[in-house]
Amino acid sequence: MADEGFNDPRLAAVYDPLDPDRRDLDAYIGMVEEFGALRVLDVGCGTGVFALALAGRGVEVVGVDPAPASLDVARGKPGAERVRWIHGDATELPPLCVDLVTMTANVAQQIVEADAWRGTLRGAHAALRPGGRLVFETRDPARRAWEEWNRQASYAVTELAGVGTIESWVEVTRVEGQLVSFRWTYVFAADGLTLTSDSTLRFRERAEIEAELAGQGFVVEDVRDAPDRPGREFVFVAGREPGSR
Repeated sequence: MADEGFNDPRLAAVYDPLDPDRRDLDAYIGMVEEFGALRVLDVGCGTGVFALALAGRGVEVVGVDPAPASLDVARGKPGAERVRWIHGDATELPPLCVDLVTMTANVAQQIVEADAWRGTLRGAHAALRPGGRLVFETRDPARRAWEEWNRQASYAVTELAGVGTIESWVEVTRVEGQLVSFRWTYVFAADGLTLTSDSTLRFRERAEIEAELAGQGFVVEDVRDAPDRPGREFVFVAGREPGSR
């Protein structure tokens, strides 16, 4: 189930302008080029920013996401016809044979249930050609990033053409083991409407992720730093063994 921030049409429509800095995707674009990937599956593609950036570079892209409202935004963007959009998740994909599977931003951590996480890894493995790679990021739990998620640090007022002023902020609502829940609040000044979006992320340990990948037929080739957030993220590069099924 997608969070309301992705599933509510009004929030999905303002997602990109409220978070316009996507330099985090530069490293992924670099890895597409590094690995010579010509076919990419973007799991949790959201509003299609990354998928469309790749398609504009001549890459064959499939974008999958469980939130219809986000996919509607993606399909309405210039160049959207060059991407194959699928409503769903990595556990229910049609037959594919891609060079690279990506999960950017918070996608991997938003898959909180153990069975869903393993199913996602199995789906990614099945979609890859032998020798293909899965790339995703997850926050280092030792950095306790959620301690910085509060209204004082996150409060913003954004003026959007055709929408008006939006106030937004985030607050943590619960921390239980690896699970951190938080709520985004959005106030639309034009009509006084307040919308909220509740989310939960799982902060997995590096060794746990490596064991799960191995259990699903991957070989961890590298664990990198995120260039835009040094020391805060693990960026996993996992290969599908040529002989694995």
